[in-house]
Amino acid sequence: MKQYLRQLPAIHELQKDPRFKSLETEFNLSDVQLTEFLQKEIGKLRQSLLAEETLVKEKVPDFAGQLFNLVEDRISEWQKDRLERVINATGTVLHTNLGRSRLSATSIARVVKTAENYSNLEYRLTEGKRGSRHDIIEDLLVEATGAEAAMVVNNNAAAVFLVLSALAKEQEVIVSRGQLVEIGGSFRVSSIMEESGARLVEVGTTNKTHLFDYEQAMNEETAMIMKVHTSNFKMIGFTETVETAELAALAKKHHDVIFYEDLGSGALYDFKKHGIGDEPVVREVIESGADLVSFSGDKLLGGPQAGLIAGKKELIARLKKHQLARVLRVDKMTLAALEETLKQYLGDPEKINELPTVRDIIRPAAAIQVQAQSFVDRLQSESSNYHSELMASTSQIGGGTMPGVEIPTYVAAVKHHSLSSEQLAARLRRAKPAIITRIQDDRVCLDFRTIENTEMMALVAGFVACE
Repeated sequence: MKQYLRQLPAIHELQKDPRFKSLETEFNLSDVQLTEFLQKEIGKLRQSLLAEETLVKEKVPDFAGQLFNLVEDRISEWQKDRLERVINATGTVLHTNLGRSRLSATSIARVVKTAENYSNLEYRLTEGKRGSRHDIIEDLLVEATGAEAAMVVNNNAAAVFLVLSALAKEQEVIVSRGQLVEIGGSFRVSSIMEESGARLVEVGTTNKTHLFDYEQAMNEETAMIMKVHTSNFKMIGFTETVETAELAALAKKHHDVIFYEDLGSGALYDFKKHGIGDEPVVREVIESGADLVSFSGDKLLGGPQAGLIAGKKELIARLKKHQLARVLRVDKMTLAALEETLKQYLGDPEKINELPTVRDIIRPAAAIQVQAQSFVDRLQSESSNYHSELMASTSQIGGGTMPGVEIPTYVAAVKHHSLSSEQLAARLRRAKPAIITRIQDDRVCLDFRTIENTEMMALVAGFVACE
């Protein structure tokens, strides 16, 4: 194969080829960019020939044509969106792998407006002086939670780390053994605590922890009692935990001890009134006496990724001054989306359905049934290669939220005449936009709890394209 190395075209020859200018125009590239792509592909082809990995049948192979084809494929792959739109047909509202919460239309508009303009991110307009981004939405968080003060960092794990580092470093933090949870990506509460410099004191057992367990562990080294809401699992049976109000009262008996509750998902809306789960509302936890609470922005709140911390003014002030606060701060677009999300909670209660997360969780099964039936009818009329029917099923909340809670829903169960359910699901994932489904009883199931009416045409088209 080494004899063909001399036949590889030189870069300057390829630059004169009409296909060079054609690719530049098609992909909007400069001479330098396209040349770099060609150099990389020539390098790969040269190595392949040296290793005798490339099979050459022609005496005078068309290396130039081969290289331009390779470069065209490479550029197409390089220019495509890495973060692609998908249709979530799983019915899991807070699907971590699919981006969790979708923003409301007003939040999206606010992000766009903030991104394309300068803003008063760290500037006090009335005084003409430098300000703090912590001030942007603090009043909204205070109003929404009932806390004295509040701040925002980039996610809830960061919030936990900041609280422990700033308020309990080299001191003891008491946590029930049953609350030493591990969240996605092998991220453990105990590990965060170790990295923060706080000393973990475990009390109770995996399934039962009593108030006296906490009382017996208290000493002059105790800085904090920490309660972790077990958002991503649920223990049933012979179990017992200590309520927030009891732990808050215990901390107050020891004047310098802080009671901090990590809520994980954190809800500003009471889903319990719809018979969905038993997630505590943040305001209720504050009213029960917690000195600090932290929770996520992109889970039950339905906003952007963020970690929200609310509580006593003096403690929040200490957190804001800590060096980590700058490391963990959020950008202007996160603040814009969060501001608009909080305003929707504080506005007209009748418009809460404008938040996609809240709307999808409380959406009645009857409305989902109508939408699913519409899809079944349309698919049957568009293609004879599918058999589809309506089925009662259940949806999950997702995102490590409300484990074990299943909400009644309806799915379209689809079977292809010749493809297996796994083959069909794989083809749907390669559709544009990608359609993510679930497989049940050897049928591809689409849960319409998480499918917009505006996505119906793309959904049907995706199935037809997979025939």
